[in-house]
Amino acid sequence: MKAVAATVKTIVYPVGDLTRAKAFFGALLGTQPYMDEVYFVGYHVDGREIGLDPNGHRQGMTGPVCYWHVADIRESLQRLLVAGATLRQDVIDVGGGKLTALAVDADGNIIGLVQEAGV
Repeated sequence: MKAVAATVKTIVYPVGDLTRAKAFFGALLGTQPYMDEVYFVGYHVDGREIGLDPNGHRQGMTGPVCYWHVADIRESLQRLLVAGATLRQDVIDVGGGKLTALAVDADGNIIGLVQEAGV
């Protein structure tokens, strides 16, 4: 089986109160967000992205989701499905050509995939 390079670079937390969460994560991370929108707040920390999703709970997130950055999201998603995962969210463009997808493993863990724009 061919090795596939994947790295966890993004962790997204579902939050109920975005204002309160921004204050908490700002204190925790010691920085201001690089992106501060009503639908997503993102921080860059040591080469990682920490995100706050105010819609996460409504979308079924029960806790933080780690997003694995991959070179070919469709191939990676297919590998997970063949290995027994179920599809949670098919590949979508979340803006600027950045693609995301979600799968659920046999234990109910949500696995996020990201393919950066231009890859």
